[in-house]
Amino acid sequence: MKIALGVTGGVAAYKAAELVRRLQQEKLDVQVVMTRSAQEFITPLTFAALTGQKVITDMFSAGGTAAPANVESAIEHIAVAQRIDLLLVAPATADILGKFANGIAEDFLSTLYLATKAPVVVAPAMNVNMWDHAATQRNLAILRERGVHVVDPDEGYLACGMVGSGRLAATETIAKKVCDVLGLRHDFAGQTILVTAGPTCEDIDPVRFLTNRSSGKMGYALAEAANRRGARVILVSGPTDLKVPDGVDWVPVRSTEEMHHAVRERAANANVVIMAAAVSDYRPAAQHDQKLKRGEGSFTLELEPTSDILADLGREKRGQILVGFAAETNSLAENARGKLARKGADMIVANDVTQEGAGFDGDTNIVTMFLRDGREIPLAKMTKFEVANQILDRVLEIRKHSK
Repeated sequence: MKIALGVTGGVAAYKAAELVRRLQQEKLDVQVVMTRSAQEFITPLTFAALTGQKVITDMFSAGGTAAPANVESAIEHIAVAQRIDLLLVAPATADILGKFANGIAEDFLSTLYLATKAPVVVAPAMNVNMWDHAATQRNLAILRERGVHVVDPDEGYLACGMVGSGRLAATETIAKKVCDVLGLRHDFAGQTILVTAGPTCEDIDPVRFLTNRSSGKMGYALAEAANRRGARVILVSGPTDLKVPDGVDWVPVRSTEEMHHAVRERAANANVVIMAAAVSDYRPAAQHDQKLKRGEGSFTLELEPTSDILADLGREKRGQILVGFAAETNSLAENARGKLARKGADMIVANDVTQEGAGFDGDTNIVTMFLRDGREIPLAKMTKFEVANQILDRVLEIRKHSK
């Protein structure tokens, strides 16, 4: 995974070198971006030696050299913004916090912040009076409201001679926050998790088929999260346009019967099965070899039920934890509880797809987890990756209590 480490101008800038090493221990690829003020405290050469790659120091030149600006250097902030998994700024001065909060993009780092959709972590460091100032606290409040993760500074003796809050948080504290945000844990090491994702397609004729609006994003987020937490992940996926997460075993399928076969063939060797796919409940009773032509009158399509994959897994499971999903438009709790009882699952994750931020093809979700012990755990709107980690946390909890 690749992160950008923004280093800004403060005495604590020298601690960023130690932070690079700690992040590399987590097998993270670190791209350092330095402001001009940061270079007054530590040289780009230090970070280049530690990371083995160029350090970005200027908006329109490559790696701080005197080379003339070109198209590549002029749009590099966009390229970096698109390829990183997280932006970390440590130390983060009051100046950079103000730029981030107010949308000011006057150098590479502040422009990168506006251009990236990756999660952002800031670790402020400054004089205690600057930290306590109303303007700084307001900027921090704005950033937190936008979803920026803030690692509060420690208290103690500061470089200016004063005592109080403002000292850069410990390297280990910052690294832990980065790992938490990225979902980098090892609590599923040695386990196999089978995830289904996307829609299934049921052919009517060679050019028409029945399907649904599932994008597969929730299932792919689950596969990514489980992989980052150390599991061997098998992703059985219906047709989507999504990139398969690195390190995940991908099994592409099209129809419900293909998914049924692929899942049952692999479920016995999985510790956890998470059925996030939106499986078609019905298929055409007959498939036509030739394209159906338009007629003069109405056309009736006879449907028959498809295999109930989740129910079959519930009857056949031998020690696996089974998680199902329920996309509802009404009576969410009643329908989810009914599905939990009928299918033999350990948990049902339900969402009302009519809610803003919880429907198909979005990057966020709003779900409630229904457990066999009677608990209902509602989650606020969050990214699908965050939802995925919440689901995996509950899986660990179920396993602990089942021993």
